[in-house]
Amino acid sequence: MTPISPQNNKPSAPLLRPRGSNHVGMRQFNERVVLQAIRHNGSLPKADLARLTGLTAQTIGLISARLEEDDLLIRHERVRGRIGQPSIPMALNPDGAFAIGIKIGRRSADWLLVDFTGRVRKRKTMSYPFPDADTLLPALEQNMRALKQELGALAPRLVGVGVAAPFQLGGWHKALGLSEAQSRTWNELDLSIAVQGMTDLPVSFAKDTSAACVAELVAGRGRDLKSFLYLFVDTFVGGGLVIHSHLHAGVHGNAGAVASLPLHLATSEHATPEQLFSHASLWDLEHRFKQVGLDPMAAYDERAVLQPFIAETGAWVESAANALAHCVVSATAFLDMDAIVMDGSFCRPLLDMLLLSTREALARYDWQGLWPVSVIPGSIGSDARALGGAMLPLHANFAPDRDLFLKVAT
Repeated sequence: MTPISPQNNKPSAPLLRPRGSNHVGMRQFNERVVLQAIRHNGSLPKADLARLTGLTAQTIGLISARLEEDDLLIRHERVRGRIGQPSIPMALNPDGAFAIGIKIGRRSADWLLVDFTGRVRKRKTMSYPFPDADTLLPALEQNMRALKQELGALAPRLVGVGVAAPFQLGGWHKALGLSEAQSRTWNELDLSIAVQGMTDLPVSFAKDTSAACVAELVAGRGRDLKSFLYLFVDTFVGGGLVIHSHLHAGVHGNAGAVASLPLHLATSEHATPEQLFSHASLWDLEHRFKQVGLDPMAAYDERAVLQPFIAETGAWVESAANALAHCVVSATAFLDMDAIVMDGSFCRPLLDMLLLSTREALARYDWQGLWPVSVIPGSIGSDARALGGAMLPLHANFAPDRDLFLKVAT
């Protein structure tokens, strides 16, 4: 029976399921369907795999045997029920495949070695006031090589590299205090091509906040939400947009670019309106700390909610929350979403403060004609961008569909 939306009494689109085919010649597709079902539902006995995928019990048996032989699946202990024969759940083998996810940001870079289950095995981090190409590019190659070497005998199971970075890393250079030459260097550099020249592994590229949204979609809140706006507060705030369980990239791959959202009307009597990034980014919190002689990098760790930083943090939270509430209401007017998911590269207590203040700011708006939307915390945190990058090659090699951002329902 088709589910009915309680808001408009119209049939709502059912969540997508991984469906296999018993047609001869569909071996690889069916194998990927089985892997996808286990990835989204956890370990499953063969009977449940057959029910979820629509494949016959015989086909599931053959596929499970092949995937186990290829070291992609492992068997768990037998589970005895009240009736019938004991079942043997099949699970993803963590050592079945690996990927490297790289996040290149305006204040730091991260390298994550991620296993087949999506767990981070190894990490490397590099901090800087702003990335210098002559320093960062050699570090990219060095750390990729080091992570591959740490795999040892499992190195052949490394399937690819995913890079997450801003489309314009040199953007807003005046706000960051950069020279035009520094800005031009990054804006003219194609990171995906540069990284591909450092490795024989396939390299994928995604906008940093889109990659973070991918991680949330596949491994976090996206398991329960069909449509949501994703807000990620970093040096500059950014976002991603999920519609019907797919990441909506937009014509230029720039959907969710909330940093550029104007906060006021543009009129002939006034200057160009401020944009969201000027109030809701950690760059502003850095500036507040610097003005009173405090370490600006405290914006990215637990010091931000402790003395002597907390006074400046509280003032920033109030300003950022008002700006984010404006963004939420504006987005809700165009997109009828399940929720707003907010995360960032700061500590969780600061995220809690920002969420609470944003909800209070939203209560001051007139919601007539709109459905109020929930604002909830993301579940991944600062690793979201690099983790989302690592998911790109894993999906390319082991998911049944070409659309990375398909969510599979239980």
